[in-house]
Amino acid sequence: MPIPRLFRCGKTVVGKRAHAGGGAQGTANEVEGASKEATASERGAEGLLSRRSIVLWVIAAVIGGAAAVVVLRFHQWKPKLTTLQGAVMQRSTDPRHEAPIAGAIVTASREGISASTQSDNSGYFRITFPDVIWPGQAVELNVRAPDYRPLNLNLQMTFRSTSRRLIIAELRPVAQAAVVPVSNKPPTVVSNIRIRYTVNAEAAENVGSLVRTFQTVNQGDVPCRKQSPCSPDGDWKAATGSVTLDAGLGNEFRDVRASCIAGPCPFTRINRGGWEHGGRTIVVTATDWSDTATFLLEAEVFHTTIASNVRESYPVIFDRTVNFTLPPTQEGVSIEAEINGEQMVFPVGPDVYLDWATCTVRTSRNGDKSTVYQCALKPGYAF
Repeated sequence: MPIPRLFRCGKTVVGKRAHAGGGAQGTANEVEGASKEATASERGAEGLLSRRSIVLWVIAAVIGGAAAVVVLRFHQWKPKLTTLQGAVMQRSTDPRHEAPIAGAIVTASREGISASTQSDNSGYFRITFPDVIWPGQAVELNVRAPDYRPLNLNLQMTFRSTSRRLIIAELRPVAQAAVVPVSNKPPTVVSNIRIRYTVNAEAAENVGSLVRTFQTVNQGDVPCRKQSPCSPDGDWKAATGSVTLDAGLGNEFRDVRASCIAGPCPFTRINRGGWEHGGRTIVVTATDWSDTATFLLEAEVFHTTIASNVRESYPVIFDRTVNFTLPPTQEGVSIEAEINGEQMVFPVGPDVYLDWATCTVRTSRNGDKSTVYQCALKPGYAF
């Protein structure tokens, strides 16, 4: 009986040991799993940190590259000099009386540095300042012209608006002392103003026509055997004939025509050498690779002359100023007007002088290069 008890006891002990051994193995597995999870977490954290580091390095590289480009551009950048441009004109409440002022002295200055120019006949001026003017700085612009009050402008520079701005400098005329009339004599009346001038132009007149025949002598059905000239296909012996014409001094040929009129015309060719465009001298050559052929040459003869055309125009009058323009080819300009009812002619030269008006002359800035005249009445005269 003691043996089964011992067996039970031993079984119990063995059972306990087996249970204890299974618990230790489970604990070891748990520890190992936890360790693996910790290692995986550490690796994940390290990977995250590595990706963040790469992103930060990329951002730093981009910022550094941009900074390097900015620095390089800054060292290579050269600020442009400031250019001021505009027009000088007479100030008036009526835009039709705002005449341009030529010869005005325009000066731009800043901190002891200055640059000057003179307005042209249209009143235009352009100044390139000899130093860089930064945004926020100011430039003094002074405009002076005889018989006008001086004008001072303070130009505040911005990034681009001032350098591209068109400056309009309007000058007030100096007040003239009132002329006290010696008598009650009425003003002299100027009326019926007309402008006469001459324009020269080339004129071509048809003075005749020309008719001429010529032949190209040849024998057909003769092999060429590579002895030039030959037919276009190189098979048959050919011949050439030509005629030279001179239209004479001052003349030229126009509408030139040449054609084959007799013989084996299908086996001929009139060579193009510029004669079809005409001119004083023309040379026409024909090639024939069959029997003799006859050619006809016709042309019109024109004589070129210089024709003078007299033209008239009427000026536009604003208040006390006469305005008119003339083409650049004008010659022999004169002004016809009635002075107190008496017809008079006033020749106009390079320097316009009239008893009854003070005139200015300028060339238009437009492509036509026309001449612009403005004549203001003198005291004692009226339209």
